Amino acid sequence: MVDNRYATALVIGSVLSLLATVYLSVAVGTQHWYQYSCPPGKRGGINATELREEFINGEFDEKTFSETMFLLNGTLGLWWRCILVPSQSHWFKEPDPKMERQCVSISLPQQFSPKYKIHGSNSSEEDLLRTYLWRCQFLLPLVSLALVFLGSLVGVCACLCRSFTPTLGVGVLHLLAGLCTLGTVCCFLAGVDLLQQYYPPPEGVVGSLGWSLYLGLISFPLQMMAAALFLWAARSHRKNYTRMTAYRVA
Repeated sequence: MVDNRYATALVIGSVLSLLATVYLSVAVGTQHWYQYSCPPGKRGGINATELREEFINGEFDEKTFSETMFLLNGTLGLWWRCILVPSQSHWFKEPDPKMERQCVSISLPQQFSPKYKIHGSNSSEEDLLRTYLWRCQFLLPLVSLALVFLGSLVGVCACLCRSFTPTLGVGVLHLLAGLCTLGTVCCFLAGVDLLQQYYPPPEGVVGSLGWSLYLGLISFPLQMMAAALFLWAARSHRKNYTRMTAYRVA
C-alpha cells in the first residue's frame, strides 16, 4: 500500500518529467538557440542572392556561415543554421520585400568535424576546447532524453511489479538527465562565445539568446524537481516501510 503523499509526489514528478522532455525535444529540434540582428544600413551593399547560394550550397565552413548569419539576421541551433532573406531575387528590390527564413541542417559528420585555431588550415593546431564543446552541445541533450526514457521504462516496470524500490533509480536517472541538460546549455553558450572571439560580429550586429535555448534551460529545473520528488518519495517510503517492519517484529 502506497501512502497518498508518495503517490502524489510520483504523479507530480511524472508530469514535470513529461514537460521537461517536451521542452527539451522542441529545443533540440528548433534553430532559435542564438540569433543575430543586423541593422539595415549594414546590408545595403551586399548581394543577398550570392550569400544565400554560398550559405546553402557551399561547404561547411565556420567563417562563411558566421559572416553570412551576421549580415542576414541568422539563427543558430544545435542541428540547424538559418538566414533571413527576401523572397525576390535581388536584395531590397521592392521597398518592403517579403522575407523568408532558409535553413541548412548540420549533418552528423559536420558535428564531429574538428575545429582549428587558424581558419581554413587543416594542418594547423586543432582547437580541442571548441571541438569538444561543439560535440558535447549536441550529444548531451540526446543523453538526457535517453536517460529520461530509461527512467520511464524503469518506472513502468516498477508499477507492473508493484514495487516502490526502483523509484530511487528513476530519481537518479532524472538527476543525471538534468545535469546533462544544464551541460548542453553551458557548452553551447561557451562555444558561441569562443566562436565570436575568432570571428567577431561587425559593429552594429547584435547577438541574443533565442527562445529555443530558454526552452532547454527551463527543462533543467523541471528535471531536477522531478528527480527530487522521486528521490524523496523513494527514501521516505523506505524509512516508513522499515519502521512498520520493525513495529511488526516487535
